Amino acid sequence: MRSVPAQLWANVTRALDGQEADDATARLGDFTVTWRVVPLSLIAIVLGIVSTVVAWVLVSLIGFVTNLTFYQRLGTSLVSPAGNKLGVFEIVVPVVGALIVGIMARYGSEKIRGHGIPEAIEAVLISGSRVEPKVALLKPLSAAIAIGTGGPFGAEGPIIMTGGAIGSLAAQFMQMTSAERKTLLAAGAAAGMAAIFASPVSGVLLAFEVLLFEFKPRSLIPVALASATAGLMRPYLLGPGPVFPAPPAPAYLGVDGYLSCILVGLIGGLLSAGLTMSIYAAEDLYRKMPIHWMWWPALGAVVVGIGGLIVPQTLGVGYDVIGDLIKGNVVAQLVLGIFIVKWIIWAIALSTGTSGGVLAPIFMIGAALGGIEALFLPHEGAGFWALLSMGATLGGVYRAPFTGIVFTLETTHDLNALLPLLITVFVSYGVMSLILRRSILTEKIARRGYHVSQEFAVDPLELIFVREAMRTNVTALPAQAELADLAQSLSNDIDRGRHGQRLYPVVDDKLGLVGVVTRADLQELLQEQPSSGSRRLVDVLKQTPVVAYQDEPLRLTIDRMAETGLTRFPVVDRAEPTKLLGMVALTDMLKARLHAIEEESHRERVLRLHILLPLRGQRVKETEIATTDGKP
Repeated sequence: MRSVPAQLWANVTRALDGQEADDATARLGDFTVTWRVVPLSLIAIVLGIVSTVVAWVLVSLIGFVTNLTFYQRLGTSLVSPAGNKLGVFEIVVPVVGALIVGIMARYGSEKIRGHGIPEAIEAVLISGSRVEPKVALLKPLSAAIAIGTGGPFGAEGPIIMTGGAIGSLAAQFMQMTSAERKTLLAAGAAAGMAAIFASPVSGVLLAFEVLLFEFKPRSLIPVALASATAGLMRPYLLGPGPVFPAPPAPAYLGVDGYLSCILVGLIGGLLSAGLTMSIYAAEDLYRKMPIHWMWWPALGAVVVGIGGLIVPQTLGVGYDVIGDLIKGNVVAQLVLGIFIVKWIIWAIALSTGTSGGVLAPIFMIGAALGGIEALFLPHEGAGFWALLSMGATLGGVYRAPFTGIVFTLETTHDLNALLPLLITVFVSYGVMSLILRRSILTEKIARRGYHVSQEFAVDPLELIFVREAMRTNVTALPAQAELADLAQSLSNDIDRGRHGQRLYPVVDDKLGLVGVVTRADLQELLQEQPSSGSRRLVDVLKQTPVVAYQDEPLRLTIDRMAETGLTRFPVVDRAEPTKLLGMVALTDMLKARLHAIEEESHRERVLRLHILLPLRGQRVKETEIATTDGKP
């Protein structure tokens, strides 16, 4: 394009050094929250009440089914199946329950299969946070049947899915965005978990670490209010906490105690990886069987029944067993049996796709492991190592360390365990993250052909402004230029296929932006060869161009590109919309992203090391070791 006569072009160059941002920059805030959070919060409070009622109904249903099937009596109190006197006929009860669940899944809704949280994640990421109405009914009913007939599962997964389904349904009846539906789904799920375990804070943390995939006030405020409401409602329906009261841990452990915490974290991380791999290894075996998945739960239930004959304490939710393990009231031989049998029957049963949660079984297996560790670790009080191993296993399996820490504290009310839990849970979390690429939750999503990232970071495009990425040495066309002159000046370059600037700002005599014209437009004009030599560029340009502002983050600009389908914008001053400052293109965005990649991958030694070396009695000389890119 350099052959174009100089009088037809205006070279627009602006030096940005020392340029001050105008008042628009001050309008940028830390968060994107709006007043929409107020009605969402009010709805979330109602969801907190409804989810608590649903949790109470679910627990009552589990108790009803347990009393009816194992003791042949009517009642809704939550009892353990371990005291039944059915003998060998005990195997029949889980099988019948599993058959009913399989039929409900096949002819009711396949969405009720699984332990609840992966299904909630899938609804958030793939289905626009839309959940079918029948899931809200069939999920708790199938879970009550599966658990009440001896299934070694927890109630938290089904209630999380059910609470999320209720939140999603409430949002679907209103005119809401997908992001708002996600917020209410997470609010219902968090409230359900808070109601089951009297754990409102960990309910919020679980929603943040597992379901929301964002840390924004617009979602966290409603979720927190829903969970807090459930926490306030729980004592009236399900009783006060803690669910697993524990003896107070020592305030200080000593060096050997804290080193043992690291060891417990390492073992907990290995256990977390083993639990995850065992679930999906068993699932792979079921997939190879030449029978419909509807019959898988019944096959797994046979193993559950046999395991219940060997160690009856492994049947059902086992909240009482978890409490005994934390109190140190279980003998060593039984602890080992619980650890082995619970792991086997839980992995084989859950991998069939039946309805049930994983949190309570993880707690029992982790607590049993801690009971075994107590045999060779320093004595720090009854059930102390069971408590730590329980939290480490939860944080590792879910890859939700803060949830693991706070949930253990809320369910035991043992604040002295905070520092030991911080050590063990994060060591377990680190081991699990290094061994396996996915958690027990995200692996199921991946097997359905999707990818979930559980890392949260600030978008680099949010930190870089347009003024830092735009090109200021650009070529502009005068609006009053005659097309004949443009044709004569530009035809050689365009015919030769020289690629330069693809979007040209068009300016008036004062260099004010009046429109834009693309290189394709110019080429089309040249092919038409207008007969009227007096026709001017201003007659054919786009007079309402989409622009970028020099004081906005690149994220806003790239969002605008996505909305409009355009990849190049003239950059203007917000205070003077006709003041042309430069051009920004998609390639400039990619350069900004490349800068962030370099920060992640490029290693360098910034400071120089100065060493004073005495040389054979001579005066001390200074030796400088300079490094470049980490190489001396």
